[in-house]
Amino acid sequence: MATNPMHQFEVYRIGPEIKLGAIDISFTNASLFMVISSLAILLIFNLGSKKNSLLPSKVQLLTELSYSFVSKMISDTAGSKAKPYFAFIFSLFMFVLFCNMFGMIPYAFTVTSHIIVTFILASFIFIAVTIIGFMKHGLGYLKLFVPSGVPTILLPLIVIIEVISYLSRPVSLSVRLFANMMAGHTMMKVFGGFVISLGIVGGWLPLSFSVALTGLEILVAFLQAYVFAILTCIYLNDALNLHH
Repeated sequence: MATNPMHQFEVYRIGPEIKLGAIDISFTNASLFMVISSLAILLIFNLGSKKNSLLPSKVQLLTELSYSFVSKMISDTAGSKAKPYFAFIFSLFMFVLFCNMFGMIPYAFTVTSHIIVTFILASFIFIAVTIIGFMKHGLGYLKLFVPSGVPTILLPLIVIIEVISYLSRPVSLSVRLFANMMAGHTMMKVFGGFVISLGIVGGWLPLSFSVALTGLEILVAFLQAYVFAILTCIYLNDALNLHH
């Protein structure tokens, strides 16, 4: 019998039911893998920074490369003014990356394949960047919606388009990550089902596709974490430097 490829995205409760009024705040498999991802990040970077030697270990090398990678990404996209926000962007990148990578483990749960998770992250970024923009520029931040050099007759239309584009940022940011992770894992499950149903004789072709797709999904898992972080840097650049 073929396995439902969507079953892997099912959220289920772990432990007793916990309710806050009408809201169910029970611990779930999604919560578990968020905790696992967070603990893995803390463990790796604690081990990597505990002993700094001239001949770095693999863990130390990984932590230093991660630090340099994110630092360069912030400098290239948002400039030196964004350096105070390094800790947030670094934490965001590593959390999304680890959630993506843990989702590649068989029978694990992919947290970022759920729109509610990615939308909450994107909404928090959107609200934080908007607050930073108004704190930095006051009402002058509204100039972001008024591109320079636009004819006066077209200005009202352009402003409406810019406002809609700005408000759609959390939607586009969250859907991009959610859709890529969900689609990739669904395809992997489908091809895995073909391997089982066709057996030893006919399963070699879908097995080859599954192996190739797994490698592609690992690359996508990294790229989606990178895209999520770099778009955050771009939004932060708009808020700090008010470029248009």
